[in-house]
Amino acid sequence: MNGDQRGVSPLPSEPDVHLSVFWHGVRMDFVACVTAACLFVQEWRARHWHDAVEVSMDDTDGYPRLPCERLYLEP
Repeated sequence: MNGDQRGVSPLPSEPDVHLSVFWHGVRMDFVACVTAACLFVQEWRARHWHDAVEVSMDDTDGYPRLPCERLYLEP
């Protein structure tokens, strides 16, 4: 999947981060804007395991955007 098909950030003024999510032995990699990623990490850690998600500023190319990323930006 190239960058054009990956989708556009809902907050283009923010940098994207790489999220590695571990769930039931499966690793899923996504990209999200910083604000959505922070809220996702807070919710994921509260509902699952504290170390079940890692965030990195490196390697943000080639991954799909976090599903429903916009929902983490709305009140």
